[in-house]
Amino acid sequence: MVADALAERWHLARPRARFRGLIAEGRAEDPAAGPTPSLGPSPRVAVLWPQTYMNDAGRSVGPARGALKLPLERVLVVHDEIDIPFGEVRARLGGGLAGHNGLKSIRRELGGADFVRVRVGVGRPASSDPEIVSSHVLARFREDPDEVRDLVQRAADQVQRIVLGEDPA
Repeated sequence: MVADALAERWHLARPRARFRGLIAEGRAEDPAAGPTPSLGPSPRVAVLWPQTYMNDAGRSVGPARGALKLPLERVLVVHDEIDIPFGEVRARLGGGLAGHNGLKSIRRELGGADFVRVRVGVGRPASSDPEIVSSHVLARFREDPDEVRDLVQRAADQVQRIVLGEDPA
């Protein structure tokens, strides 16, 4: 949902199938700021929607990074985080993977964990049963649709600040 919001916000080209995913490329224009010719062109970006199982996302991210020749610290991954309450958005460079199998796959394929993460809080279910936790993160949001839209926009705002160099993460 955050990738969709960013692609729309930045008016990226229509996604095409590559790297076991869909990828859209263009420039990270800040629509609120308008043109800023004195600062030079906006940064080039590629938004990737892996079409693998979440636990195997690295098989999409790794080849995309290689083809785009990106240093590891220029890779930004947006992911759900059950250890953060619903509605919170946090960013950081590197760090632990907290048992997130999708992040483990990405680390394995990228050869390290020093990529930027925007962690989107989805909250933890009351149970620690793995099946209940899995169902929680794979289910549709139970929260109010307006709250979900707000969370997605705030996560997209955080990504944009990082990409435009306004927040080092």
